[in-house]
Amino acid sequence: MPVISIRIDEKLKRKMDELSYINWSEVIRRQIEEVIEEEERKRKKERKDYRRISVASVRSYEFFLNYGGKNSEEVIREWRKKIGSRRCISCNKVVRQ
Repeated sequence: MPVISIRIDEKLKRKMDELSYINWSEVIRRQIEEVIEEEERKRKKERKDYRRISVASVRSYEFFLNYGGKNSEEVIREWRKKIGSRRCISCNKVVRQ
């Protein structure tokens, strides 16, 4: 097993010596493991977030390619044609056909 060294101040060393029944190597080893596990969880979440952002970016770009040169009214009309909906004249609610 590899050995690592750390530097601590005298005050902290005295306190550790007062608690000599504690296995300080094990305490430090556990803390290092916890930090590593937490960082790995963060990285995994970040990779998922990057994938979501990437997918959203592609969808946004595809939307721009399809509707980039049109005004919002034209886009709305096209979507209404695709889903087959109209607005009610009296209440202005979307009515599906």
